[in-house]
Amino acid sequence: MTDTIKFFKIKDPYGFMSNFSPHSFEVNGKHWKTSEHFYQAQKFHDPELQEQIRVSPGPRAAGKIGRDENNPLRPDWEEYRNTAMHMALLAKFMQNPDIAKELIDTGDATLVEHSDAEKYWADGGDGSGENMLGQILMIVRSELKQLRDGRDGKDNA
Repeated sequence: MTDTIKFFKIKDPYGFMSNFSPHSFEVNGKHWKTSEHFYQAQKFHDPELQEQIRVSPGPRAAGKIGRDENNPLRPDWEEYRNTAMHMALLAKFMQNPDIAKELIDTGDATLVEHSDAEKYWADGGDGSGENMLGQILMIVRSELKQLRDGRDGKDNA
């Protein structure tokens, strides 16, 4: 039986998996304070709006801008959002080896963002949600394991 690890708040165990966790990274020469900042900015093609989100003081502020219905979403957002999240999480974990190790150390556990406020990215609080954040984290975990094992020479036999 596979264990399940639920996460949500950054101060709780496994809080490093939250998009609000204070683990910064760089993508294309730009510094992002959190994966939430990066993800929200990717909703738009407007470079000024992306920059406004990038420099916002915290993830909550970044999300507020990103969810503002007055800001027109990129036309392909529904198709692109999982790719944007994967890019954010891969950069976050690859550039923060301490939490990459923690993620790998979750083994084969099922990762679940546990929140009743979100049915797409989380489990909806009752398991009815899609848990896409958890699913993408498990993909990133697998990719990190492959990179680690490749460096260790385990795949080069």
